[in-house]
Amino acid sequence: MAGSPVVLSTLAPLNQYLFDEYGWRGSFLILGALLLNCCVAGALFRPIGPTVLKSKKQKDKGGDKASAGFMETGKLKEKKEESCMQKFNKVLDLTLFKHRGFLIYLVGNVIMFLAFYAPIVFLTPYAKHLGVDEYSSAFLLSILAIVDMFARPLTGIVANTKWIRPRIQYFFSASVVFNGFCHLMCPIAGDYAGLVVYSVFFGLGFGMVCALLFETLMDLVGVKRFSSAVGLVTIVECVPLLIGPPLGGAIVDASGDYRYMFYACGGTIVFAGLFLFVMNYYNYRMLEKEEKERQDKEIEMKEGNGFTTENKKQALNDTDHEVKNGHEIIAEQSEPEKSSKEELNGSK
Repeated sequence: MAGSPVVLSTLAPLNQYLFDEYGWRGSFLILGALLLNCCVAGALFRPIGPTVLKSKKQKDKGGDKASAGFMETGKLKEKKEESCMQKFNKVLDLTLFKHRGFLIYLVGNVIMFLAFYAPIVFLTPYAKHLGVDEYSSAFLLSILAIVDMFARPLTGIVANTKWIRPRIQYFFSASVVFNGFCHLMCPIAGDYAGLVVYSVFFGLGFGMVCALLFETLMDLVGVKRFSSAVGLVTIVECVPLLIGPPLGGAIVDASGDYRYMFYACGGTIVFAGLFLFVMNYYNYRMLEKEEKERQDKEIEMKEGNGFTTENKKQALNDTDHEVKNGHEIIAEQSEPEKSSKEELNGSK
């Protein structure tokens, strides 16, 4: 994910150059043509699967046709029995909406993404509003992207340490709060130097959040359900991503000042970070409680099984003692009879 800031660092000055040379229509056509290359790259993707040898293929072809037909009919029956919802769940696991941690993550991210990209959109116009020239204003996005480029891998290294990894959700929440706090401090910057400092800290916070975005999701749902979770999160997050920048523009138009837009975005993101922090704490507490209850049940079951086996052993020991006592009584009763017989034989 550290590759996207590389293009962003060069795209901001390039956008300004294209706008000056070709106007907004021509610059949009050129940028659209560049982005269409992503479709070509996506078309070249191929799924990674196990390689099958030719000899195995020939053996499979030379197999019993009756068994192959039987397998085909069995597969057709299974396909008929599957409902549309079951087929859809193979692609997107809708049972994730019953997952407590996933719902906390989704709600927090929806709130955060309402204000996540609006500051990027309005950073350059805000600099121009303060009297900064066009190319210097565009260069602020390049500064943001360069810092973002190094912040993402460094955040990943820190997140994988033994101190942070067990509580990575708290680290993500702190990153979100830090990002929002940067936007709250942006209106204090009254000149270009202040905006450069803001861009540095904004790039740091932006890179931290982007680096941890999917790492925390995998920590919540696991590897097996991660692909479905990413698909559902991406679908839901499209709505706030689409609404956020127009809402920011509406705030600017209504107030006539960019500072209120940054205040609104910063406050929204800080609220999202605090929401994630509190709800993740609640989720961790509930998971610990559920794990403790499960362990207690296992201990009770083991103790119950041990109690019954001890009772069985005790019962077997009691029966053994009774049998031994019975043999001893019989032996004691037979000894006088033997002695009397021996006396009679001796008298004879």
